[in-house]
Amino acid sequence: MKVLLIRFSSIGDLVLISPVIRCLRKTFPQAQIHLLTGVSFADIFRANPYLDRIFWQQEPLPRLIQKLRAERYDFIADLQNNRTSWLIRRLLGRRQAAVHKLNLEKWLLVNFKINWLPAAHLVDRYLNVVRPLGVRNDGKGLDYFIPPDQEIPVDRLPLTHLHGYAALAVGAAHATKKMPLAKLQQLVQRLPLPIVLLGGKEDELTGNLLQELAPLKVHHACGRLTLHQSASVIRQARVVITPDTGLMHIAAAFRKRIISVWGNTVPALGMFPYFGDEPPPAGSRIVERAGLSCRPCSKLGFSRCPKGHFRCMNDLDVDEIVRLAMA
Repeated sequence: MKVLLIRFSSIGDLVLISPVIRCLRKTFPQAQIHLLTGVSFADIFRANPYLDRIFWQQEPLPRLIQKLRAERYDFIADLQNNRTSWLIRRLLGRRQAAVHKLNLEKWLLVNFKINWLPAAHLVDRYLNVVRPLGVRNDGKGLDYFIPPDQEIPVDRLPLTHLHGYAALAVGAAHATKKMPLAKLQQLVQRLPLPIVLLGGKEDELTGNLLQELAPLKVHHACGRLTLHQSASVIRQARVVITPDTGLMHIAAAFRKRIISVWGNTVPALGMFPYFGDEPPPAGSRIVERAGLSCRPCSKLGFSRCPKGHFRCMNDLDVDEIVRLAMA
């Protein structure tokens, strides 16, 4: 058995397909399991023991198709289901299946607030793609494997953080998923725990401003760690406070206590923290501004609030987030 999985992006989705890879391996221990992904995301799988080979999307399509045809796959699982992945499947011409993206149902929820989405996580829809092979969900949740050279020993953190800290994700792919700076500043001032700030290079200025508020309490790591190193910080945290982003799913893979803060998107879209058949860790909570007629305004996010008020984040009670984080 030789299987090709296709998923080009993003960080969160690539973490969410990890049960597909693991359950395939459990069902077919001797199978060859390959993944086609975006070149900037391939390192996520560097330490995954269930994968045999990774292909990158970066090379010209004719050359990529030539390489993939030579593998003579028994099954292609398209977990992206966009025009590019459809074309690749068509050109390879092997037995295949693709994830159902439920675009109509998402459109109805975003535009008319009519929720016809199934009460199921996106992970379940990914696993449905390999169900024709007899693969079933083992209920073990998500995986995330950190290469040994990317671990961050706790003694590399400031002395103030050695006995426990909160990991605070300040970044997200879209601005309307991020907590506003004013809310982050209130959170930093009121949370009675040392804090490690996590985010990309684009979040360095935010990190600087937050660290200035409490230099001893706040360790600014935005843009200074690799994704694996950020995952290592999350794995060792006492609690993780994060918006709807890839770091939230990494925290779920480590079964951390998560305070999940939602802005323009909603958990009903199927991307909430996933723990398999086990209950969420004690104290994990979803924080959202319910009852807004404009929410969700997108299935992904925007560079700014379409209404201009950003109430989905601005109305959130920081004291509630602090209380939940300390519970």
